[in-house]
Order: sequence, then structure tokens, then C-alpha cells
Amino acid sequence: MKKLLALLLCVMLLLPASSALAVNEDLTGKVVIYTSMYQFVIDMMSEAMAKEFPNLDVEFFYGGTGALQQKLTGEIETGKLGCDMMLVAEPAYSLELKEAGWLHSYVIKDADKLLRFPYDEEGYWYPVRVCNMVLAYNPERYKLEEVPRSFEEFAHDPSLKGLISMGNPLTSGTTMASIAALSDLYGYEYFEALGANNVMIESGTVALAKLETGECKAVMILEESVLQKRKDEGSKLAVIYPDDGVILIPSTVMTVAEDRSANMNIPACHAITDWLLSEEGQQFVVAGYMHSVFKGSKAVPFDSVDTDELIKKDIGVDWVRTYKQRDEIQNAFQQSVTISKK
Repeated sequence: MKKLLALLLCVMLLLPASSALAVNEDLTGKVVIYTSMYQFVIDMMSEAMAKEFPNLDVEFFYGGTGALQQKLTGEIETGKLGCDMMLVAEPAYSLELKEAGWLHSYVIKDADKLLRFPYDEEGYWYPVRVCNMVLAYNPERYKLEEVPRSFEEFAHDPSLKGLISMGNPLTSGTTMASIAALSDLYGYEYFEALGANNVMIESGTVALAKLETGECKAVMILEESVLQKRKDEGSKLAVIYPDDGVILIPSTVMTVAEDRSANMNIPACHAITDWLLSEEGQQFVVAGYMHSVFKGSKAVPFDSVDTDELIKKDIGVDWVRTYKQRDEIQNAFQQSVTISKK
């Protein structure tokens, strides 16, 4: 009898682990995810998901924010999307898709205790990773006193004329969010100052190359781009956390409404959302040089600073304005800043 009881106890102890594993083993079919995440982060997550969801086909489709939005605009006209989930750059596009009825609501447990960034309380989108718009310079080419210490100086310091660079808000979601925040802080005059200072509009790769050669004194760029270069290449390029604040940009996960999704696999989308917002999923965010969305998390990207300290310095983005007044903001920027057509 004692042996039988011992055997039953062992079985009971094993059941929870087996049941938990069986949940993800039972997920089958396919899920297509549109994302603007870097390819190396996609590769890391794909490998981990293949183990976590062994019988589920998870396919990532990569594109920049502008390219993805253009693709989705075409698909929306057909009444059905080519994806089941999206991992996009910022919440403004999530607000737009929610309002138009393209999203599925999934309320996760204890979101208020889990997340330290805004989320949709009805469950239509959640932040998964946090990008940080900063300034950067090359200490091997210029002294710290020769470069801007704030976003305001970046636009207004005449000694920087023709020596500064930033991304394109017409194609980059994070740059669009940043100019929305800066126009809230300084008015559209900020765009005029950028134009007068002959800011160059180009990709982060080109901007970093110009920092290395000395063609640029400073660039407005995502922190993750500089951190990756420092770790992978041993670069000496340095991040400047601006005196007037950083711009934190929570990148969101969304599930497409079932009747408008590619594969109608809602249970799998729920499970993937849970995984992205798990300790394991967040490890890949930090490994991708971005900040975790978890409250109390002390994990930070390579060579970065405490996330909660950054939150205290966050300029903040009005996401409703960024969505509702997108065209106005972009037009004001274009009127003041020359964007190359090359």
C-alpha cells in the first residue's frame, strides 16, 4: 500500500508539468506574424518558438514600418489580412487598427501588475519591447563639449549645420513617434530649426557610418543601433541620453480579428502573446538591445542604463495625436526638412 501511495504521489507531481507542456504541444496549424523587429531578433525568437510550440508553424514576415503599413493598406481593401498577428513599432498604428475593427481582444491576467508601460485595457494591444530614441556621437572624432547634449541643441546649434542626421518619419514608425513628441515639446518650429540646420534624412546604418568617419557630429537614432554596434564590432560610438529627455517607444503586439486573419488560429495567437510577455520571451527583447516591459525588471540591454531611470526622463508621446494628426505632423516636417528621393 505504501508503495502504491508513493507511486501515485509521483504521478501527481509529474502531472502539472506534463499538462503545461501539452498545452503548447496541442497547438497546431499556422500563425503568420508581420513585424518590424530586426532580423537577428526574429531569428532568435523563431528558434525558441520552434521548441516552445513544436507542432505550430510560426512564420515571421519582416518589413519596415512604412513598408508594412503599405502592405496592410492593400490587404485591408480586400477585407482580409495576410497575417494573424503584428509586432509593430509603436502604439499609434495599433489605435488606428483597433478603431477600424481589425483587431481581436485578449485580456491577459494581471496586466497592471506585469507591465510598466501603457497598454490597451480592452486587450487589443500590449507593449512587448521598448525602443529608446537618443542622440549618439563618436568620441574618437569629437569632444563631448563639441556635440549636442539635448534634442533642442541638436536642432538649434548652428555649429552642427550640415553635420547631423536622423531617420525618415515617413517610413520609420519610431522616428515618426519621436518627431510627434518633439513637436509637442517645442512646436513645429522644431522642424524649421532642423531644416535650417540641414539635417540629413537617412537610414541608421548610413548615419552610424557617417559618425565613424566624422561626416556627422551627432545623429538622432535608436539606442539599440548603437549598443549593437558597440557589442558586435567593438565600436567606440557613444550614446547621449539627452538632457531634455529620452523618447521611449513601446512596440506593440496585436492579434488580428479571427474572421479577418490569414489562418484563424486564435488559441495559438493567445499562446504566442503569453510567451512574448513571459520571462523567456522578454529575454530575447533584452538580447536584442531593447528594454523589457516588465515592472521591476533589472535586466537591461548591453551597455545601457536602468529602464526605470529612463522612464523618469521620458519626454512622452501623445499616441492619440500621433495617430489622429499623422498627416499634419508629417506634412509640417516635409515643409521644413528636405527628404531625399534617392
